[in-house]
Amino acid sequence: MNKIRFRQGILLILDIILVNIAAILSLELIFNFNTSVQYVTFLKQSSIIYTFIIIATFYIFKCYKSLWRYASIEEMISIIISSVLSMIAIYNVFHFTKATLPINFYILNTLMLIGLTGGLRFSYRAIRKLKIKYSLKNGSRVLIIGGGVAGALVIKELFNNPQIKKFPVGIIDDDNTKLGRAIHGVPVLGDRQRIKEIVGKKKVDEIIIAIPSMSKSEKSKLIEMCKETKCKLKTLPGMYEIIDGRVDIKNIRDVDIEDLLGREPIKVNLEEISDYIQNEVVLVTGGGGSIGSELCRQIARFNPKELILLDIYENNAYEIQQELIRKYKDKLNLKVIIASVRDKKRMEQIFIDYNPKVVFHAAAHKHVPLMEDSPTEAVKNNVFGTLNVAELSDKYNIKRFVLISTDKAVNPTNIMGATKRMAEIIIQTLNKHSDTEFVAVRFGNVLGSNGSVIPLFKKQIAEGGPVTITHPDIIRYFMTIPEAVQLVIQAGAMAKGGEIFVLDMGDPVKITNLAKDLIKLSGLEPDVDIEIKFTGLRPGEKLYEELLMAEEGLTGTKHKKIFVGKPIDIDVKALYNELEILQNVVRNEENELVDIVIKKMVPTYTKSVS
Repeated sequence: MNKIRFRQGILLILDIILVNIAAILSLELIFNFNTSVQYVTFLKQSSIIYTFIIIATFYIFKCYKSLWRYASIEEMISIIISSVLSMIAIYNVFHFTKATLPINFYILNTLMLIGLTGGLRFSYRAIRKLKIKYSLKNGSRVLIIGGGVAGALVIKELFNNPQIKKFPVGIIDDDNTKLGRAIHGVPVLGDRQRIKEIVGKKKVDEIIIAIPSMSKSEKSKLIEMCKETKCKLKTLPGMYEIIDGRVDIKNIRDVDIEDLLGREPIKVNLEEISDYIQNEVVLVTGGGGSIGSELCRQIARFNPKELILLDIYENNAYEIQQELIRKYKDKLNLKVIIASVRDKKRMEQIFIDYNPKVVFHAAAHKHVPLMEDSPTEAVKNNVFGTLNVAELSDKYNIKRFVLISTDKAVNPTNIMGATKRMAEIIIQTLNKHSDTEFVAVRFGNVLGSNGSVIPLFKKQIAEGGPVTITHPDIIRYFMTIPEAVQLVIQAGAMAKGGEIFVLDMGDPVKITNLAKDLIKLSGLEPDVDIEIKFTGLRPGEKLYEELLMAEEGLTGTKHKKIFVGKPIDIDVKALYNELEILQNVVRNEENELVDIVIKKMVPTYTKSVS
C-alpha cells in the first residue's frame, strides 16, 4: 500500500509540473513565442488556482486510482474528460474575474494537457513493456496456438506476469487473414502445418494451446503434431477460462494424456439423474477415494436431501469434506462418517440413523500387487465389505445400490479381480430376492486416480527416469474420472436390477505408447532424455483386460456409450455355503487356501504366473 501511495504522489507532482508546462507552452505557441508581459504576469499570478482546478478535476475522475502499468483506453478517456471539464471551469473562473486570455488558449491548453498527462502514463507503460520484453528474452520462449480472444488474453497475461519468465515469440492460427499481423505486439507466423518449422526457426521451448472451444478429437490431432517438436505443451482446459474476459495464468495447465484420447466427454441425462438422487439420502462408501470423491462432487449438484460420505481413511474424507463445504456452504446437507464397511454392526447403526435410499459402493482394495501379497485383506474388504453393505441395503429397503466394479473382474487372473467378480455375483444374487435394485458398473483404468499409472509416470519423469513398464506389449482401456463417475450415476438411473453396465471405452491404449507420449509432452525424448525400462509382468497382471465375460452377452441401451450384460443365474444356497467357508478361511488367515476357495466360487478365475 505504501508503495502504491508513493507512486501516486510522484504522479501527482509530475502532473503539477506538466500542467504548468502545458499552460506556458500553449500561451507561447499562440503568440509564436512572443507573448506579451501582461499575459505572462497574469498566468503566474493565476497559476495556483489554475493548477488546483485541474488537479482537483483529475482527482474527482480517479486519474490517480489506476495503476500505471495497466494504463488503457479507460484511463485515457478519464484524462480527456478531466482536461475538457477543468478547462471549462478555468475559463468561467477567469471570465468571472474579468481576466482575459485568448479563447484559442483554452482549446490548445486542453490538447496540451491531454497529450502531456496522458503521454506520461502511456510512456511509463511502454517503457515497462519494453523492459519486460527485454527481461523475458532470457526466459522460456513460447509459441501460442490460437489467435482468437483466448490467445490474446494469454499473451496479455504473460506480459503482465513477468515473474513466470515466459516470452511469447509468435502465434499460430489457421485464419490466413491474420497472417503477418500482430496481437499485443506478437506476430502471427502461420498455420498449424508450419508448427514444426516455426518452432525450429524461433527456438521455441514451450507451446500453449489457447483454443478452449476446440473439440477433444481436434485437440488430440493438434497435440499429435506438437509432440514431434519436443516442446513442453500447455493448454487452456475449456471455455469457462475466458468468462468475463479473463485468463488466469494458473489456469494454463500442462497437457495431460487424457487430451490425447480424442474422445468427447460422456453426456448424461440430467433429468433421469436428478429424478432418483434429488431429495434423497445418498450414501457413498469409499467417499474419500478417487472415484468416491468425484461421485460426491457430482451427486452434490443434484440437491440430495442428505449426502453421507463414508470412508475409513480420515485424511481423504476431510479433504473432500472441506472442498464441498467451500463450494456449497450451507446449501448441501453433508455428513462425513469415518467407518469401515467390514464392520457390519457399525454399518447397520449408520443405516438406522440416516436411513439412506441410494447407495454407491466404492469402498474397495484395488491395488493388484498389494492384494496378491495380502489376499485375506482383499477378501475382507471387497467380498465381505460388499456383502455387509448389500445385505443392509436389502434389509432397510434401499431403492438402488450401485457397485463400482472393474474390468479386472472379467476372467480374473489376480485376487483383486476375483474378489471384485465375487462382489458382482453377490449383488446379482441378492437382486433376485430383493426390492432393492442392485446393479454393478464396470470400467477400465481411470486416468489420474490414486495408484493409476499416469501419476507414477509423471513422478518418474520429474525425477529424471527411468519410466518403468512391466511389459512392452501391455495394453489397457482408459477413461477420465468424471467420465467414469457420470457412467456410474447414469447407470444408477437406468437400473432395473441385476445388470452389469459396461462403458464403450473405445480402443485400448498401449502403455508403452502412453509413456512415450507423456515424456514427449514434458518436452523430453524417450530413451534419450528419459529411459523406458521393462520390469516384467507382476503377479496377477494381464497383458490386456476384458470388459465383459463371454457368457454374459452384451446388449445396447438408450445411452450410446453404455452397454449392459445379462444377469447370470446363480445358486443362492450354494453361494452362501461357499461364503461361509471363505469366511472361516480369512478368519483363520489361511492365505494358502484363499485361491482354492475363490476358484470354486469364480470358475473363470485363473491364477496368473509371471
